[in-house]
Amino acid sequence: MALVASPGHRYDGRPGTTTPEQAEDRRTELEVRAGYGVVGDRYAGRPAHRDASVTVVSADALDALAAELGVPPFDPVLARRNVVLRGVDVDALRGREFSLDCGLGVVRLVGGRAANPCRWMDVVLAPGAHRGMRGRGGVRCRPESTGTIRLGPAELCATPV
Repeated sequence: MALVASPGHRYDGRPGTTTPEQAEDRRTELEVRAGYGVVGDRYAGRPAHRDASVTVVSADALDALAAELGVPPFDPVLARRNVVLRGVDVDALRGREFSLDCGLGVVRLVGGRAANPCRWMDVVLAPGAHRGMRGRGGVRCRPESTGTIRLGPAELCATPV
């Protein structure tokens, strides 16, 4: 699992030829607030992103894409999703309420629309990654409860909305 919160865009404008620095966006914990998003993230509290303020992606989907493209596994942080999970079909969470419990209490989210990749994926991951991530770039979620998501093992429970 990986966690990301970024106060600003790292992939702003047209894709360049180098990967912007990511180190300061890696987190060991994310504070999630109901109706607000991830504290310290650029989308938190913005009305246009209220139903999509937490993004989740599957590390397994990224690994599969790297294998298809014939490149080493990607650093999942480069996909710029807040929460990276392993062993979960993240796209199946669209339209469902689900919870993550990392031992600090349950954080409830509602999976919404797809988190579509941008052209930067061809630069920061590998040529062809932008197209390859379509349909498996993760899901944008609405936070339904307030709590903390911590790096490490987590229990996921999903129910229909």
